[in-house]
Amino acid sequence: MSQNTFRKKLKTGNKPKAGSGKTIFTWIEEKLDVTKLLGEGVPVQFVPPVSFVVLLGLIYIWGNHRADNMVRKIEIVQQEVEDLRADVTTLEAEYMLSSMQSELAKKVANQEIVELEQPPIKITLKD
Repeated sequence: MSQNTFRKKLKTGNKPKAGSGKTIFTWIEEKLDVTKLLGEGVPVQFVPPVSFVVLLGLIYIWGNHRADNMVRKIEIVQQEVEDLRADVTTLEAEYMLSSMQSELAKKVANQEIVELEQPPIKITLKD
């Protein structure tokens, strides 16, 4: 039989370097102790459907979070619009009051401009 030339043989007593030996999966197995529920390991055929359901759950949670944020923003903008509408109404009322003939007469009285008591006369030219 020929020798394996692809792999180098390890000397006895030497182990491959594995870092600390703890991965996230070993930590999860220690903390959750799923061996009581699932036996020796997680059945591989359940991983895709479970991950799909988890993905759908995350999308659902993200959608609800985004909708709640949008509702809050809409309420804030509606309050601002209501405040601006009240300001516009107040300004329009002040403008209409200040443009009345009696109010203008009061404002220009100190400049000695008097209000006309007769209607204006129309001047026509003959051709």
